[in-house]
Amino acid sequence: MASTTASAAPAAAPTTAQEATRHIARVYRRETGRAQGVWSSLISVAGASGEPETAVEERADDVVDAQSVNKIAVATAVLDKVDRGLLTLDQRVDVTADIVIQDTDGIFGLDGAYPSSVTLGHAMAALLTVSDNTAVRLCGLVCPALELNEILRAKGFVHTQVVPVSNPNRFFLGTTTPRETHTLLQGLVSGTMLSASSTGYLLTAIRSLTAFTDGMRLKLRSPERLRVATKAGWFNSDRHEAGVVFDESGRASATYAVFATGPFAGDAAVNDEDFGATHPALRARQTLGRELFDAVASVTPGGARVQATPRYRPYNGG
Repeated sequence: MASTTASAAPAAAPTTAQEATRHIARVYRRETGRAQGVWSSLISVAGASGEPETAVEERADDVVDAQSVNKIAVATAVLDKVDRGLLTLDQRVDVTADIVIQDTDGIFGLDGAYPSSVTLGHAMAALLTVSDNTAVRLCGLVCPALELNEILRAKGFVHTQVVPVSNPNRFFLGTTTPRETHTLLQGLVSGTMLSASSTGYLLTAIRSLTAFTDGMRLKLRSPERLRVATKAGWFNSDRHEAGVVFDESGRASATYAVFATGPFAGDAAVNDEDFGATHPALRARQTLGRELFDAVASVTPGGARVQATPRYRPYNGG
């Protein structure tokens, strides 16, 4: 098993990538130790050259059940077809009663009136923000499981794969490794994975305030949350999250792929039914998220600007 970098906490806020990686490694080791469980992670900080400098590398090549973190991969495959002119975000997909998953997650199960139809863009936004599982099926209507896996393999992801079922348009979310998810995220922010418009669409969705906030972003203020693109996944005892921290100019400062499974500290039966912010793994990620954000705040990353941070504009209808 690879180990994290060991060092005492810096006396002042990190100003170099090397200082940031040492601090992040210490916080990760402390918080995951408190939470217990089995963690498989890869966290890096962008150095002055733009190349990632590893802060945490623990079981980074273990194949894990990705859960909803793989919705980033699903969206990437669909947007790859958009980039090739095979799909458009404004084309419509049918929302029929039999396709809706009544799992208390997401929004499609709340509609209460079927059949209906939405644009593919609407389905994708629900997939990436509120992690709607019906949206997975809607994506499957336009990108069947076997084709989706072929697209991902062509991009180099042999472990980031969905699991086909008898219906060719449906699938379970499958597997990944921390390293492949980290590579996927870095490919997105560098602009090598998708077109500029598709990259912007995906990253805007997962850094919106509607996206997941119970983990890495919980202790961040609203404007700070807009600088963190994140996607979580949970099922049974798995509690996962992966994403990117941006600086104020839109450059990617840090990338994280953190996968954890039980048993965690405390009562396993209670933990397995807790998918919210009170779970030990999420508490660990909340502290790690705050520390990671602060650790890279004074580090100037290299690389091209990806996406300017939007200003939070609350609104009151009308």
